[in-house]
Amino acid sequence: MLDITVKKASRTKLKRKPVPGSALGFGKILTDHMFVMDYDEGKGWHQPRIEAYHPFSLDPATLVLHYGQEVFEGMKAYRWQNGEICLFRPRMNYERFNRSARRLCMPEINVDDALEATRQLVRIEKEWIPSEAGTSLYIRPNMIATEVALGVHVSTKYVFYIIVGPVGAYYPQGFNPTDIYVSEKYTRAAVGGLGEAKTLANYAASLLAQKEAHDLGYTQVLWLDAVERTYIEEVGTSNIFFLIGDELITPSLTGTILAGITRDSVIHLARDWGLKVSERKIRLEEVLSAIENGTLREVFASGTAAVISPVGKLAYRGKTHVINQGNVGSLAQKLYDSIMGIQYGNVKDPYGWIEKVI
Repeated sequence: MLDITVKKASRTKLKRKPVPGSALGFGKILTDHMFVMDYDEGKGWHQPRIEAYHPFSLDPATLVLHYGQEVFEGMKAYRWQNGEICLFRPRMNYERFNRSARRLCMPEINVDDALEATRQLVRIEKEWIPSEAGTSLYIRPNMIATEVALGVHVSTKYVFYIIVGPVGAYYPQGFNPTDIYVSEKYTRAAVGGLGEAKTLANYAASLLAQKEAHDLGYTQVLWLDAVERTYIEEVGTSNIFFLIGDELITPSLTGTILAGITRDSVIHLARDWGLKVSERKIRLEEVLSAIENGTLREVFASGTAAVISPVGKLAYRGKTHVINQGNVGSLAQKLYDSIMGIQYGNVKDPYGWIEKVI
């Protein structure tokens, strides 16, 4: 068991908690405490602690600021109606965190230790967890390289930390169809690159395309493969699904896209419901043809932040294609209700996905 030192923030410096029912947004509010642990080559991980939330002081030559050794995760804690606090598949998040760390030549975290740190931090910040429908406590584990040097090399020092904050809906429009823009001008990742790692470089690479899409009035960007600009990969920071006829299709994990926990949950549920689910390469042309011949029934994205995001419009080369008459599809609705139901304890969890914290 990880021996965590706890030093709580002074009562006089505690932050004002949001008033119940107030708009939380996403990632705008952070709590009073954070978990921190240090790593030194030859010594390993040490000094695990929970302390008052505070800024880090970094030397201008700290390696993460120059060469980008950073990985992170995102998960949530949910308040159930009976007062229990639960996590949703957190072990998968930390297993993915370690895969990202390996790709960036960073040290792995013991998954059980990371889970214990998460549980203890959530327990300390339990009063911050909102109870309104659709709200939760967002959890952001992060690791950065902290050696001070300017030569390009693998760092010998790291900091792993976890910060948390109450959140509402990820998109302002909530669970309503989004409009997405197909990007041919930019690409997100190529085979052999960092596409499957949850690291800052992937998100930095997406910002310009996302800004241009927003300026045109679209919610997110649909990414195509980096070589042929033909195969669909991800939408924004989420995985993407297409219901064509009776087949639910999502791009296969080929090293260029993130292995989403919600993606995996969707696949499990859909297969248990008897749907044919295919993880395969899918051309944009196949989707456009399915729109034209009427066999494309639904499109939706999946991710921790928004859970399920129905897609109502797809813009490509100056033409806007309306999907399912711009309405939320029945499968997207069922998946949203089922996953949210499991997360909030309103639907039976037959898979062991829920982990109780309190």
